Amino acid sequence: MSIELFVVVMFLSAIGAGMLGSLVGLGGGILIVPILTIGFGVDIHLAIGASIISVIATSSGAAAAFVRDHMTNIRVAMLLELATSFGAVSGAIIAAWLNPKLLFFLFGGILLFSVFPMIKKLGEEIPRGVVNDEWADKLRLDSYYPDRKHGVVHYNVTRVPLGFVMMYVAGVVSGLLGIGSGALKVLAMDTAMRLPIKVSSATSNFMIGVTAAASSGIYFWRGDIVPEIAAPVALGVLAGATLGARLLVRFRSETIRRIFIVVLVIVAVQMFLKGLGVVA
Repeated sequence: MSIELFVVVMFLSAIGAGMLGSLVGLGGGILIVPILTIGFGVDIHLAIGASIISVIATSSGAAAAFVRDHMTNIRVAMLLELATSFGAVSGAIIAAWLNPKLLFFLFGGILLFSVFPMIKKLGEEIPRGVVNDEWADKLRLDSYYPDRKHGVVHYNVTRVPLGFVMMYVAGVVSGLLGIGSGALKVLAMDTAMRLPIKVSSATSNFMIGVTAAASSGIYFWRGDIVPEIAAPVALGVLAGATLGARLLVRFRSETIRRIFIVVLVIVAVQMFLKGLGVVA
């Protein structure tokens, strides 16, 4: 494959990754890493470096639209970003000492772990019976968002300390794997803190760029960010993320969860196969 064709195919693949990533709040990196390693044979460390840049692009492309549409809970994002940024730096430092095969297995395991809580909540459009905990009241974390079917939806936030701890873990995962840890961010907000799935996705998109930026300098210093790979990927993800942000408000919560589950299972299986050496 010529260099020109390689760049074009990467760009088109990144558009799809960015669209799906912003739609379910996972960040384009969750698809960019397997696309580059499995589809193009790129070394996983270089793929993670490109993914880190693409995650920043995803956040930039989707965050503005979500904030404009009042889907993002900025207070929740700013609180949880304290934990996830510190975790991202920790993960980036640890990554250099891990075997690439271990990274593949870790990636796949995290994705599968993310699926089960979502399956249990299929059919839940809006969380019911959620009461603000002490921290949510003090920090005024409850809010509202517009919904085409239900009008203006008001929601509360609970178990803030648990969400904070999960966000540190999400940050470590982001630094290790370059995925923006959107899967764990969405889980922390949707499952632990009981935010609506649309708010969780939008707030995750707002946060993942900051998390990735916290560890990107370390990857650049190590030489894991190659402009020839990172540039077309970032541009494609940015275009796809902007499109995905427009689609989120049109989809039902159950549809978003189903997309989330299918994408995670497929990618997780591919990562395990890559770690086993079954897929080159």
